[in-house]
Amino acid sequence: METFGRYLDLHELYNEFINSKFGTPMEYSAYVGCFSQTDKISHSHKATRQYREYLEHVLEYLTSFLYRTEPLQDIEKIFLKLESEFEERWANGEIPGWGNKGTEKESEIDLDYYSTVEELVELGPEKLKQALAARGLKSGGTVQQRAERLFLLKHTPLEQLDRKHFAKVPRTKDGSNTSSNDNNVKDDTKKEIALMEVKMRRLCELLDEAFVRTKENAEKKLTLTYEEMEAEREEEEVQADTESDDEEQQIYNPLKLPMGWDGKPIPYWLYKLHGLGQEFKCEICGNHSYWGRRAYERHFKEWRHQHGMRCLGIPNTKNFNEITSIDEAKALWEKIQARQGVNKWRPDLEEEYEDQEGNIYNKKTYTDLQRQGLI
Repeated sequence: METFGRYLDLHELYNEFINSKFGTPMEYSAYVGCFSQTDKISHSHKATRQYREYLEHVLEYLTSFLYRTEPLQDIEKIFLKLESEFEERWANGEIPGWGNKGTEKESEIDLDYYSTVEELVELGPEKLKQALAARGLKSGGTVQQRAERLFLLKHTPLEQLDRKHFAKVPRTKDGSNTSSNDNNVKDDTKKEIALMEVKMRRLCELLDEAFVRTKENAEKKLTLTYEEMEAEREEEEVQADTESDDEEQQIYNPLKLPMGWDGKPIPYWLYKLHGLGQEFKCEICGNHSYWGRRAYERHFKEWRHQHGMRCLGIPNTKNFNEITSIDEAKALWEKIQARQGVNKWRPDLEEEYEDQEGNIYNKKTYTDLQRQGLI
């Protein structure tokens, strides 16, 4: 059970793995621990349809789980980046378990450094087997037989070697070993399977915490009885319901901290950092309160303050920044007007009006004539 996204439910994949030819019998907790380790599976098993279907099921489940638990993750973008990097890594033989170049280097043994069969025996059965398989030779028999078979190449070229030493399918003209399990898969199929493994490992990295919790939970269940497991499951369900109920309840905020983007009070240190405990009142804005220096400085350019200045008949210029008192604003405006002197705008004398005949009058003259009924 996933328990509301807390654990991964890998039981179906686990059963598919242990019942397959490429899988090995193991406990569920061990399977979770080595879930992404596919480099130990031989290439001959990776070439099967069964393994391909297994990878498809793995990718389908992990992608679905990530979508449900972390909906903000852009999986398509992650996969596109992986695919672009994969091409270069594949060409360089850097994909784990598919080291095209690295495998050849590991299986190559320079026979010039060995003068006797006994020295080759010291390399061990596995290394001798890899070296023989890489050359298309039979890799069975005892360690002594493998060493003797490989030592034949020290004095005899591979092309002149007796056919009885070769595996059932000999090497091709270009020297590639068609009998080796590591090369019996077509390049395009190998590449496709390797890409699926890379995607699987990337998803496992993104879900690393969930894998750790799942493994710990699986190991814990090994020591519990059925009754204890059922009791624990019910407890987890109740706990999850309680957590969801707590989110719907009224948020506890005794310090009356401002709310953050997530609907919860912001941290107290952030509250102190921005000085949100300082209150600034503005009489021009109708005694409205601004919390924090930043909000106070910004409000001089906002609509509320501009409206208040307009009602006072005072232009909202930089000269009136930091002024919040109506009396102070009026006094400063009078000083500015007095300083302007002759340049002051006088509407009674300078504002012009035009009658029906096209005559131009200033405001005072036009008003007097209109009052007398002459216009």
